[in-house]
Amino acid sequence: MNLLRTHHVAIICSDYERSKWFYTQVLGLTVVAEVYRAERASYKLDLRLPDGTQIELFSFPNPPKRPSYPEACGLRHLAFEVEDIDAAVADLARHGIAAEAVRLDPYTGKRFTFFADPDGLPLELYER
Repeated sequence: MNLLRTHHVAIICSDYERSKWFYTQVLGLTVVAEVYRAERASYKLDLRLPDGTQIELFSFPNPPKRPSYPEACGLRHLAFEVEDIDAAVADLARHGIAAEAVRLDPYTGKRFTFFADPDGLPLELYER
């Protein structure tokens, strides 16, 4: 097997409009396609990062909460690389989104921080 890259990450949200605003207006992802699937009472929104990686944002009626704290087995968080972490944290703050204090990765020497999407999904900013 020769994996090339991550194609997409799928996220289920509890409030479609709120999450659509967050991922497009706050994080700045580009909309590729948006479909309402009547048979599932669900939206599917395909979003793209500048490198071509995609996020599929799904809405379903009454999805169960994601156990995060304490951390649950499975996907821990989604990390985005940024050029300037201080500017990125300031952008989040302008939208009323709090990030943890910026820390230094003791293994790589890179700066990073965590914040959450509207449903509490842990997201990381990792400085290039």
